[in-house]
Amino acid sequence: MTRLSLANSPFELRGTFIVTGGTRGIGRAISERFARSGARVIANYVRNEKTARELQSSAAREDLPITVCIETQVKESGTPLAGIVHCAATGTHRTVESLTGRHLDWTFALNVRALYELVTRLLSQFDSRPSCILAVSSLGATRALPQYTAIGASKGALEALIRHLAVELAPRGIRANSLTPGAVATEAWRAIPGGAARLAEVAQRSPNGRLVTAEELALCAQFLCSPAAAGVNGQTLIVDGGATIVA
Repeated sequence: MTRLSLANSPFELRGTFIVTGGTRGIGRAISERFARSGARVIANYVRNEKTARELQSSAAREDLPITVCIETQVKESGTPLAGIVHCAATGTHRTVESLTGRHLDWTFALNVRALYELVTRLLSQFDSRPSCILAVSSLGATRALPQYTAIGASKGALEALIRHLAVELAPRGIRANSLTPGAVATEAWRAIPGGAARLAEVAQRSPNGRLVTAEELALCAQFLCSPAAAGVNGQTLIVDGGATIVA
């Protein structure tokens, strides 16, 4: 679909969006989807130079309006914003007895506090037009998953933060929502104990008989950040192919 054909579409995106963790996995899919849908994208990364270069090269070949930059450049950009999508995440997969306070601090710092810091520092840069904040969460925010205590707790806090932002920022014309993926086969699963077996189990349990894709998540992110979702605020959209409704 060309930008011209999007002219009167309620799903068109306009203005500049920051996508944290926007150079790989789900974040990259969202960066590319938003750029193809009419937005200008600032794809943030912290340390993975290889994936950042790959996205920049791909965007140049396809003539997509994506700028790749490190974290500090995002905070100093001064660009008027239409929205922030928080995909950046970290954590350690450990049992409760093997976790330390340092593990929790590290996990919460990126998964929760980073979004808070970004929003509060850039609040004055949001466009006067309706704007949005979207956080990519996890099923672990509401479900107990094996060796997921630190990450799951941080995602639960992230969703709570989004609800409060939704209420407090609504008078400014800023909506805030969460997007919760089911299992998506990204490289992050390599760090999860028994990751391959768990992915296969989820695919088998899903009514669709497969995992959801990063591209499907990106389409849902586009919806939540578009005028079509103007009435959606403070909510969590689960995109898992129906896996969590199966007994």
